[in-house]
Amino acid sequence: MAEPILEVRGLRKRFGALVATDDVTLTLVPGEIHALIGPNGAGKSTLIKQIAGELAPDAGTIRFDGRDVGALGAVERSLLGLGRTFQVSAVMPEFTALQNVMLAVQGASRRSFRFVRPALADRALTEPATSCLAAVGLGARARVPAAELSHGERRQLEIAMALALEPKAFLLDEPMAGMGPEGSKALTGFLDGLRRRAPILLVEHDMDAVFALADRISVLVYGKIVASGSVAEIGANPVVREAYLGEAAQ
Repeated sequence: MAEPILEVRGLRKRFGALVATDDVTLTLVPGEIHALIGPNGAGKSTLIKQIAGELAPDAGTIRFDGRDVGALGAVERSLLGLGRTFQVSAVMPEFTALQNVMLAVQGASRRSFRFVRPALADRALTEPATSCLAAVGLGARARVPAAELSHGERRQLEIAMALALEPKAFLLDEPMAGMGPEGSKALTGFLDGLRRRAPILLVEHDMDAVFALADRISVLVYGKIVASGSVAEIGANPVVREAYLGEAAQ
């Protein structure tokens, strides 16, 4: 197996008596989609927040691209190439798709923010933003306000914004949330191609999408990884069946 781009070792996080992250160890290697699944309240979002730098762990290490990033915040980690999307869309609805991605390009370049109208004439912002939109299939929707995009298109826009950071890895937190079957199918196809740009740590409840996409799956229950392996191994694991998959594994 290739050297990990992301390596989490012995991560722990406690909130009073609640152990939200219990000695979690996992890796993400180039070219793969590593899915993280588990029941509600298992601690998936808490774990992702620690990896992203939004929440400090109590113990353990996080290495990204060969570097210990434990002392870095979320912005610093994103500038190193850790692309993050959220359960709830974080786009600015009053801005067009192009303007949203331009803001991401501007942030990635650490340039000072300017009013949007003058910025629209700046090819250093518009050209990479246009390229990112084309990469996610939104090239024809560049001038459409984000508020008028479909739910699936807003998810694609979030990924375009993450692409502006030229990520070395993606953290995707429930990208299928709120989607119907057709939207989930379309986004699954898109994510399958996205791994060629950068590997993905995927938190997702849509098991059809997980089984279609994942190279590896780790199962989190009460903050602890109880199993990790291929789709076939996880689907056949009796502990996983009891703890999470239930009838879906039959």
